[in-house]
Amino acid sequence: MREGPLSATGVIAWDVESLWERLWAVLPGISVEVIARCDSTNTVLVERARASSGWPDQPVTAPGALADAADAATPTPPLGRRAVDTQPCLLVAEDQMQGRGRHGRPWQSARGASLTFSLALPLAPADWSGLSLAVGVALADALDPPAHGAAPRIGLKWPNDLWLLDAPGRGRKLGGVLIETVAVGRLRMAVIGVGLNVAPQALDGLDTGYACLQELDAGLTVPATLHRVALPLARALVRYEREGFAAFAEGFARRDLLRDRPVTTASPAVPQGIALGVTATGALRVRAPDGHVHEIASGEVRVRPQDGAPT
Repeated sequence: MREGPLSATGVIAWDVESLWERLWAVLPGISVEVIARCDSTNTVLVERARASSGWPDQPVTAPGALADAADAATPTPPLGRRAVDTQPCLLVAEDQMQGRGRHGRPWQSARGASLTFSLALPLAPADWSGLSLAVGVALADALDPPAHGAAPRIGLKWPNDLWLLDAPGRGRKLGGVLIETVAVGRLRMAVIGVGLNVAPQALDGLDTGYACLQELDAGLTVPATLHRVALPLARALVRYEREGFAAFAEGFARRDLLRDRPVTTASPAVPQGIALGVTATGALRVRAPDGHVHEIASGEVRVRPQDGAPT
């Protein structure tokens, strides 16, 4: 556990110690690191995972044993991060220089206004389908707790975006998720990257609008946002490993931004249609103009412009 160097423009109080203690109970062996800057937190952790291949002396959290180990583990603070490791790691960058979204698109962020972090851990679910949707549900529920009879303020745009809703089916982009996996011997490491807009900032070239969490809670800071989402995310990943996307399907349906909306897709089979929600494995169902329903497991989907919503 360690905090990175301080920025010349001031100190951000992350309270790493208390966060690490709470995360250890769910992901034993985890380290929490805050660094001043890097190109991409996902890239750093993916490269560490690749470097771990063939390294025989590393401690390993066995697949499927995350929650079981938590009950017996005793926290022992890591005394510095090793360059190669397959233990869970939460890596936060105060300033991410080359953040990435899906398909290599740049993710713009600013120190003190954006939360950018990645969580790497070994996972062994029976089926990897719907992981990005499960992560989205965990983040949205932590930031916008479900309330009986109240419509959600945070919606989920399949497959990996969080939007602040201005009206049903309409809103502006609030954050995104990027998931990468790396084989390390008998393990597969999942690296879950998260970017969240916390405070107002001027960004160029956005075609999805800009939303930030301070529109929901004016007093929210970047460290407070991390403390709000990190533990629910860790718990969600343990649950996902055991139960798969099924455990999150209802939560996603409640926040589904695309459902019943006209959409365009990158699939040649259904370039446009009406989104009908997702399957039990998280694939998007789209009804084509000819009435046939297609399932899209990956790719780009946009709300059609004539619907009046950002794409």
